[in-house]
Amino acid sequence: MNFNKKEMDLLAVQIRKNILRAIASKGAGHVGGSLSIADTLAVLYGCVMNIDPKHPDKKDRDYIVISKGHSGPAMYAALAAKGYFGEDVLDTLNKNNTILPSHTDRMKTPGVDMTTGSLGQGTSLASGAALADRLNGSSNYTYLIVGDGELDEGQVWEAALFTAHHHLTNLITFVDANGKQLDGTTDQVCCLGSIEQKFEAFGFHAITVEDGHNTLQIYNAIMEAQQEKEKPSVIVLHTIKGAGIKKYMEMDNCHSTTVKMEELSGFYAELDHQGEMA
Repeated sequence: MNFNKKEMDLLAVQIRKNILRAIASKGAGHVGGSLSIADTLAVLYGCVMNIDPKHPDKKDRDYIVISKGHSGPAMYAALAAKGYFGEDVLDTLNKNNTILPSHTDRMKTPGVDMTTGSLGQGTSLASGAALADRLNGSSNYTYLIVGDGELDEGQVWEAALFTAHHHLTNLITFVDANGKQLDGTTDQVCCLGSIEQKFEAFGFHAITVEDGHNTLQIYNAIMEAQQEKEKPSVIVLHTIKGAGIKKYMEMDNCHSTTVKMEELSGFYAELDHQGEMA
């Protein structure tokens, strides 16, 4: 795996642009939690995962499961950036006959491996996929992304028990710990305490990424997780909801909000400046 920070940072910029373009085409959508995972998706799609956009169903590919399926725009943005489909398709987000529904659907979108949306269910699907791969003698990885608000779901912890019991080291979990969820902050809704300690109690190797938008830190965490051969790993990404766009970063709640077409040029300029500074 060849890591180039400048390339990964620029890919993250493109993913954020694609997210905003897609949501602006509809007028509103899940902005905050899509923007907050752009850097992680850039690293995964840019230099970690074994994938082929020309052959999205190739047998030995790595899998990615966005359990917080409402962040589908982020996945679609990454898929478009990697050439799974044309970027003009982003303009059909959540419209009639689109291949880009509001939540990810493996039957509709090239490159989507799991249908998700009901929070928590993606964790069980990812665990099952990882166990099936082990039983089949496959060497690929499954990468799972969950939100910190999603940790309120009991199914997440049932899957964590299952994953640890079966020592599924071929499953690497990311927690997008941006501190906010639909109805407020995670502390207000249901205080999580230490996410790392909770997963460790379930039998995981926990890795903290203090800056969940630093592509090098994310990459190093993935490399550490791949070296762990006894326990499944969880990477806790300390992120900012709406990351990359000042307007959304400063909003009390940008979980689902508007993106206006006339705002795009300003947002793109803001992102381009970040790319130049990377």
